[in-house]
Amino acid sequence: MGSVSTEVRIGKRRTLVIPKNIAEKLGIKEGDKIKITVVGDKLVLQPIRDAVWLSLYGKKIAKVTLEDLEATSIEEQDKYV
Repeated sequence: MGSVSTEVRIGKRRTLVIPKNIAEKLGIKEGDKIKITVVGDKLVLQPIRDAVWLSLYGKKIAKVTLEDLEATSIEEQDKYV
């Protein structure tokens, strides 16, 4: 992903508005959570992705077939029936 930067002003109560072009590039929308880390004299902002986002767009680390998923689901359901 290419580098994008811009200057913003801190608002009342130290609010920070993420510019539209940056929010869109990162897929950040209203209500999303952001992790803020201090590294030396810098702030690092990182989107916190939920399970749905990760399943659709995240890095794939394993392959699960529909049959595997169904078998596991049935096993888990049997524990409660």
